[in-house]
Amino acid sequence: MDRFLYRLATLFGIGKLPRAPGTWGSLAALIIAVPLLHYITWPIFIGLTAVLFMLGIAAADVYAKKTGEEDSPKVVIDELVGQWIALFPLALVVPFGDLRWAALLTFVLFRALDILKPWPIRRLEKKPGGGLSVMLDDAVAGIMAAALLYLVGIYL
Repeated sequence: MDRFLYRLATLFGIGKLPRAPGTWGSLAALIIAVPLLHYITWPIFIGLTAVLFMLGIAAADVYAKKTGEEDSPKVVIDELVGQWIALFPLALVVPFGDLRWAALLTFVLFRALDILKPWPIRRLEKKPGGGLSVMLDDAVAGIMAAALLYLVGIYL
């Protein structure tokens, strides 16, 4: 199981791509999610995201133990979960009338929040520590991006 979690932490190697591994992880999340959402229901997608959040905590901890790197940039399971959370409002509002444009907007919003780390994201990055912090700051960035997407969708 540790081997699977170790590989999951980097999304099976995507986090080891050169330059901006978080952006690659978020892009992979969209590439997986957009077609997936044509085949599964939103409740299943949300449930899958919750399962990946829990697995991500364990995966980040396993990666840190094996490499000695706390919150390594190579760990991008957190980007997948945060990006997927940012997509949640698409179930309610699809701005611009096209899932692809709305998904692209979630990508931009999520990446901006993940990079800039406004309050409370920066605080969550440090506390409570371990795999939970790795996952939690991106989950909150996803929630904030989702809220912004929802507001944009309502007013368009």
